[in-house]
Amino acid sequence: MFLAVKELKHSKFRFMLLGVIVVLIAWLVFILSGLANGLSMLGAGSLRNMEADYIVFEEGARASMRRSMLSEELVGELAEQENVSAAEPIGNAMPRVFKPDSDTERVDISILGINPGSFLEPNVIEGNQLNQDNPSEVIADAILKNDGFEIGSTIKIEGSYEEMTIVGFVQNESYSYSPVIFTTLDKWRHIHFGAYASQSEMENVVNGIVLQGEDIQPEQLNDLFAGTETVSRNEAIQGVPGYSEQSLTFSMMLGFLLVISAFVLGVFFYVITLQKTNQFGVLKAMGASNAFLGKAIVSQVFLLSLTSVVVGLLLAYGTTLVLPSGMPFSWDFTIVISYSVALLLISVASSLLSVRKITKIDPLQAIGRVE
Repeated sequence: MFLAVKELKHSKFRFMLLGVIVVLIAWLVFILSGLANGLSMLGAGSLRNMEADYIVFEEGARASMRRSMLSEELVGELAEQENVSAAEPIGNAMPRVFKPDSDTERVDISILGINPGSFLEPNVIEGNQLNQDNPSEVIADAILKNDGFEIGSTIKIEGSYEEMTIVGFVQNESYSYSPVIFTTLDKWRHIHFGAYASQSEMENVVNGIVLQGEDIQPEQLNDLFAGTETVSRNEAIQGVPGYSEQSLTFSMMLGFLLVISAFVLGVFFYVITLQKTNQFGVLKAMGASNAFLGKAIVSQVFLLSLTSVVVGLLLAYGTTLVLPSGMPFSWDFTIVISYSVALLLISVASSLLSVRKITKIDPLQAIGRVE
């Protein structure tokens, strides 16, 4: 460590340039990971936030609420099954609504119909919760404030006479890349099936039934209830249209970026090592072991990378402060730590080629090249 610190101080400019490269790579990785997580939250934030273990859909719906229709009568039967501690129905509609004080500007939203007071209802950050006795009162995602909505605003649905009033706001609630408005199941049915009720042959239709419980056996439930398909919450998240494709795209981008980073850093560290071949030869002639020199190189790379990753993280955080409010950017502490550790490991691993080069240096030949 002593040798690593001394050299860092002595060759400031050389290592500063290398550090800038690591900073830029870290900066880009953190920005991309934040955008990926933000889009993930926008695509299925409500499902990710739910205190749910499994969701029951109609068979063949491919874990999508848009394609699923079930009878609410199944809720009571599912709640009585082994290992199921709670069951709640949910409905989904995706209309367009007019902005406040406008008859032309519209906003895409996602409506989720739930039972007020159930475990599916999120806690409000402003205003009041849902009230079963007032089905026209709804709670909405706070992102709608950017479109002029506020507590007391009336929501008018395009192509419908249904109106709702916002009584509370929630945070990070979205579904299928649209902000969510939570309402009662009855109100949701009036909105979703009002003009098309004749198309449904069952009463009290819902799109899915959310289950809580440990050790639930999906296969057993599917056998007991014909025409149903029970999936885990993660499978339901993947069933959101476009979600898995978007996740795979960002994962590949970040994966390629990390691989390319490893090659770039490895080459730079190797070139620096080649430039110091004679110095390492002198140290070996004086008795320095390969292990000692290897530890010095790894320590040097670790200190440089750690500092650069921290600076990259600070730059990424500063960038988030100037991003447009509508941009889906979200940081997750676990993700940030994971990518920070990954960058450090890649940097240290890329220095191993330099360590291998040191072990092959012949002291006599190296000293002979000293001018």
